[in-house]
Amino acid sequence: MTAIDPVTHLTELAETAARAATTLGAGIREATALVQGTLANGGTLLFCGNGGSAADAQHMATEYMVRYRRNRTPLRAIALTTDTSNLTACGNDFSFDEIFSRQVEGLGRAGDLLIVHTTSGNSPNCLRAVEVARTMGVRTLALTAKDGGKIRAMVDCCLVVPTDRTDRAQEIHLAIQHAICDAVESSGLGTDRPASA
Repeated sequence: MTAIDPVTHLTELAETAARAATTLGAGIREATALVQGTLANGGTLLFCGNGGSAADAQHMATEYMVRYRRNRTPLRAIALTTDTSNLTACGNDFSFDEIFSRQVEGLGRAGDLLIVHTTSGNSPNCLRAVEVARTMGVRTLALTAKDGGKIRAMVDCCLVVPTDRTDRAQEIHLAIQHAICDAVESSGLGTDRPASA
């Protein structure tokens, strides 16, 4: 096996980010409008994903609920990946494929936005969550890669990162999500608060 120069990783990441900025610009602006409209109208952002994408879902829900760069009141967001009792009960009693859809059904409401992180676009539990969301009037946004997978044709907005690598897709997904959060936060949503002591 040939040793990999770690600096090459950053160079390749930058190249992928540049391709994403070029090819996904309109989609990222559309996704930003979806997120901003949902929050402005009192809706909730529901995040989900598996593995590293679950971590990204949790990360982003926290940015909205706590803060990103601006001290402000919370913006409504929840990760459907964090309640281990809920996830394991549903996986055991029903199916792992239902772990997100069950929460969407119980917590979601018309006007909310389900945000799905799935690098393949084919994760059964993510697909099922989208199916349930659509029946409830919950809008849907997916971040994926490769060819977009099955989810591409199912959601209101799909951002397909131009890479076949899972790690690279997750890195770009997080960068896109931070860019969206930055734009939404800077739009003035939430009431300013002084920094905590």
